[in-house]
Amino acid sequence: MSGAESFDPDALKPMQLSPSAQRRLRGLITEEGNAALKLRVYVTGGGCSGFQYGFDFADDASDDDTLIAFDDVSMIVDPLSYQYLVGSTVDFEEGLAGARFVIQNPNATSTCGCGASFMV
Repeated sequence: MSGAESFDPDALKPMQLSPSAQRRLRGLITEEGNAALKLRVYVTGGGCSGFQYGFDFADDASDDDTLIAFDDVSMIVDPLSYQYLVGSTVDFEEGLAGARFVIQNPNATSTCGCGASFMV
């Protein structure tokens, strides 16, 4: 007989939003004074590795978007981008190069030096 097992509902989410990204998103929502804001994460063609990541803010999701909630903040991904981002973690980092959202993508076979573009 096995002991009690813990259940982590975040482990079942198609993408993760790191604690630092959640904190930054909360701060941006507070600065804008709009509790409905969500982080839109997307992929476009271009960049030095073929695709590049993009971030924007949206008040609401389209019918075909995937909405992923984390407590009081949410992330939106369009269907085209979703296929490239599933399994990824969105993080927020601050350093000598500035502050920015970044993606740790297990689907990327290579990335550029700055991490803003990738290849699958």
